[in-house]
Amino acid sequence: MNPSNHTTIHGSFKKRNYKPAIIIISVILIGAIGVLAGMPGVENFTAFDITILPLLNAIFNSFTFIFLVCALVAILKKNITVHKRFIYAAFCTTALFLVTYVSYHFLSESTPFGGSGFMAGFYYFILITHIVLAAAIVPLALTSVARAWNMENARHRKIARWTMPIWLYVSLTGVLVYILISPYY
Repeated sequence: MNPSNHTTIHGSFKKRNYKPAIIIISVILIGAIGVLAGMPGVENFTAFDITILPLLNAIFNSFTFIFLVCALVAILKKNITVHKRFIYAAFCTTALFLVTYVSYHFLSESTPFGGSGFMAGFYYFILITHIVLAAAIVPLALTSVARAWNMENARHRKIARWTMPIWLYVSLTGVLVYILISPYY
């Protein structure tokens, strides 16, 4: 489909420049999470048991993973409407994850891993790759959806080939990190 068809098929469709918003959102999210990692947490917080928040993180990551798999299956079957709905669902559960993640790390210090040997090496490998790729997925996912919104289908497919597996990895390893560290809360 050439660009002139966008105007005819979709009426007065106009591409938007999402790049500034993507940059601002990425910098704020990644920066806030980086700052929270070094904070001591709120002293004597007793309103509720904050160890429920990491469990919610894992639940939201699980749903994100499931929604992404469903989105992948839908697009492989060329069902764009279902694909979009699952991608939006993945964004919603990711947003809920971010709320509970930021809340937990604002209220509590980071929990150290208590294992040793092979398990410690495995945990830290998963954790480090998870953190690095989680930072990368923010601008990747936002850019992917912006290209879809702008009907830049070829460019969307090109970046989505990287975004989808990374986002799947990040959501799955988020659950794995929780399972591995949960005995130490």
